[in-house]
Amino acid sequence: MTAQASAGRRTRLSPERERELYEAVVELLREVGYEALTMDAVAARTRSSKATLYRQWKGKPELVATALRHSKPVSIADIDTGSIAGDLHELIRCHDENETKRDQELMRGLAHAAFRNEDLFRALRELLIEPELDSFRVLVQRAVDRGELAADNPASEFIPHMLFGGAMARPIIEGIDADPGYSHRYIDAVVVPALGLS
Repeated sequence: MTAQASAGRRTRLSPERERELYEAVVELLREVGYEALTMDAVAARTRSSKATLYRQWKGKPELVATALRHSKPVSIADIDTGSIAGDLHELIRCHDENETKRDQELMRGLAHAAFRNEDLFRALRELLIEPELDSFRVLVQRAVDRGELAADNPASEFIPHMLFGGAMARPIIEGIDADPGYSHRYIDAVVVPALGLS
């Protein structure tokens, strides 16, 4: 999808209407999961036509991935506390303030569905994950520009892996979801030392 095509799609719905639609899609995902979610249900919930939905988004995978991206409380690239450790703690704070247990269950269900559905996997990669990785690169580059990190710091490319891995591992290892206290301890005990920061 080109930037021009994306911009062309967005002009057909007002920002307010898009936001309403994305919120409805995420709510439906929480209620029924990805597999049971249908474009008919989205159309009914949002008082839209299926033709409009397919015109704006190629299909269910693209609509779901875009809705999830727009439901995020804050963009990583917009966080700038003056230090990379501060940025990561602020990211966790914003994330944990807005995430619920239902959101954690939703993301686990989507991860499972993505490995069974190539179209969903591709849409999540292109529309959600790659933009997030770009934002992490901005965060790292700011730290490099401040002289906080060396440009060739070998751990910096693994920051997303560490954060995601720590959050996903806790339910498996400990049987409980990652909470704010755990996430902040994890940053201080694992991520900051890995980056060679004190």
